[in-house]
Amino acid sequence: MKDQGRSTRKRTGGRLRPSHKKKKHELGRQPTETTVGETQLRAIDARGNTRKVRALSTDVASVATGGETVQAEIQDVVENDANPNYVRRNIVTKGALIETSEGRARVTSRPGQSGNVNAVLVDE
Repeated sequence: MKDQGRSTRKRTGGRLRPSHKKKKHELGRQPTETTVGETQLRAIDARGNTRKVRALSTDVASVATGGETVQAEIQDVVENDANPNYVRRNIVTKGALIETSEGRARVTSRPGQSGNVNAVLVDE
């Protein structure tokens, strides 16, 4: 169980003694690496009485083009600052540059958290 809570060190480098043990709600999960392909969604239980929809793979994006938003088909991942290997593996994350049927677009949503890809057209 990896600790996602507070650091065990102060800014000065001194040790912080834990005030409680690790709790279930502090547990992190493996990241959902959304790939380009036929749409597959998975719903998971989140904290509280909520559910998250994770996109395991998707081939459509809502692209904002000026004043309107259109559904565009994702063709390829061109650039991804999060990890250079994600480009080769066609993994879509927030900030990735994708090639769509409308042109190149920058992803503004988190597909592994929201279940959909929102993007904004970029000028080349």
